[in-house]
Amino acid sequence: MARKHPKHGRFDDTPEIDDEAPVQVVPCWLCGRPTGSTIVWHHPVPKSRGGRDVVPMHGICQQTLTVNFTNAELQRYGMDVEGLLANPAVRKFVDWVANKDPDFTATIAKKQR
Repeated sequence: MARKHPKHGRFDDTPEIDDEAPVQVVPCWLCGRPTGSTIVWHHPVPKSRGGRDVVPMHGICQQTLTVNFTNAELQRYGMDVEGLLANPAVRKFVDWVANKDPDFTATIAKKQR
């Protein structure tokens, strides 16, 4: 049964949030572009392979990594983003997405293995 009166006062007594606070722009780990409204926290070393560190990425950048690399390959590269960018497919993607909006999304075709 719901209460008629809240336990801790009225709901409109909440403090106002300052909307003028500067927003911190976080760059994507893979492409270096600023992240948009959605940030994906990606494990460079997959959790199934013992990875604990997370890095901020665009969703589309994370999809590109998971399509082009297996978990074993991602474990070998670890936090080495330059090693990942040495892959021609990933380099082509990063060059293509460089001028896109931070909130840009697209469907990534799955690699045939």
